[in-house]
Amino acid sequence: MKKIVCLGGGYGNMRFIQRMLPKLPSGYSITLVDMNPYHGLKTEYYALAAGTKSEKKVRVDFPDDDNVEVLFDTITEIDIENGRVILEHGTLDYDKLIIGLGCVDKYHDVPGASEHTFSIQTLRKSRATYEQIGQLKPNATVGIVGAGLSGIEIASELRESRNDLAIKLFDRGERILPMYPARLSAYVKRWFDENDVEVIPNSNIVKVEADKVYNNNDSHDVDMCVWTAGVQPVEVVRNLPVEFGPGGRVELNQYHQIPGYRNVYVVGDCAALEHAPSAQVAEGQAEQIAEVIDDILQGRELPGEMPEIKMQGILGSLGSKEGFAYLKERTVTGRIARMLKSGVLWMYKLGNN
Repeated sequence: MKKIVCLGGGYGNMRFIQRMLPKLPSGYSITLVDMNPYHGLKTEYYALAAGTKSEKKVRVDFPDDDNVEVLFDTITEIDIENGRVILEHGTLDYDKLIIGLGCVDKYHDVPGASEHTFSIQTLRKSRATYEQIGQLKPNATVGIVGAGLSGIEIASELRESRNDLAIKLFDRGERILPMYPARLSAYVKRWFDENDVEVIPNSNIVKVEADKVYNNNDSHDVDMCVWTAGVQPVEVVRNLPVEFGPGGRVELNQYHQIPGYRNVYVVGDCAALEHAPSAQVAEGQAEQIAEVIDDILQGRELPGEMPEIKMQGILGSLGSKEGFAYLKERTVTGRIARMLKSGVLWMYKLGNN
């Protein structure tokens, strides 16, 4: 039996398995390796950390199929020279490998950031963040470093969860979400102003202590700090003997293969692509990888050029009742945007049950 091995049960490999199973030839099986026994909905971890959703609401089961074996283990090394994966509890050989291990926080060498901040990058870390928030006394101050989508969503969700807390959102830019229209930025900023979330623009965090965040020349007292100011591939991917692109992500050919290792594919946050990492990009990539592998297994010639992965836009929440979206160059704000995000999540869960 030949093995297609998928490392990581994130959005990319979930979509790959979904697309690949109907095409899987006899004599092939799929092995999925993850340290958790379920697929975590990473785009919803902010709600788990803030305490507005239970953990059960931010995960779905892995595929239940006779052709899919799920291994619960920790990956310690990817040996692409010898076609094997080193696990904490053994070794796994592969015929084709899809690396979808996601990312971890990147602290940009800021002293104290890794030791004194909390995270929403994994289920385990989001749980720890939730527990710490739950222990805060009334009128405590939470600092959130990074005002990208994750920072905005946890700040707004935390405000809904704990209206007794002071929240400071440190934004590196002049305005929130500067890559999107000013109208969208103004709407988000207005929501924060109306809901007593302090946005601090032009921030440059130079040090973090257990009870302080140092921004440029100013220090801010905090009772806890959440870091959402950058990501990088996980360590086992950073240790691969390959070429890396911007953000330390793996350079690929147009078929999403590592050059020189045509049986190894990278999907999601670890892949160097023109688009910023997102669940949407990972799923688009995964669909193309399934098509490429199907062509190879069926003996068909690969297309001369792969189609562009098309982005539909972004969807963001501001608590449970309001949100914002930028879809096909149109800005949508308010309750409709929040309903759109809830609908996308509902459809995703439905499609994976």
